[in-house]
Amino acid sequence: MAFLRSFMGAKQIMRRRESSSSASSTPRGFMAVYVGENDQKRKRYVVPVSYLNQPLFQELLSKSEEEFGFDHPMGGLTIPCHESLFFTVTSQIR
Repeated sequence: MAFLRSFMGAKQIMRRRESSSSASSTPRGFMAVYVGENDQKRKRYVVPVSYLNQPLFQELLSKSEEEFGFDHPMGGLTIPCHESLFFTVTSQIR
């Protein structure tokens, strides 16, 4: 049950930040990441830059790079994974 609350909390924070910023701007101290398994399912999220220092987030980025390369055509970091995995990782960082 605690995991579910943590997961839902992370999802709300990410969406709140996503909806509060326009598609062309990202608040200082944050970065845009595009999460989804393919172009049609990708969604833009705004996460703290401090996530780059977190081992879990670094592992997620490494696995993405290994599997899909390091090309980010959308202008932000692209993480081609299912949203639930992204939320699981980010909820464990908080």
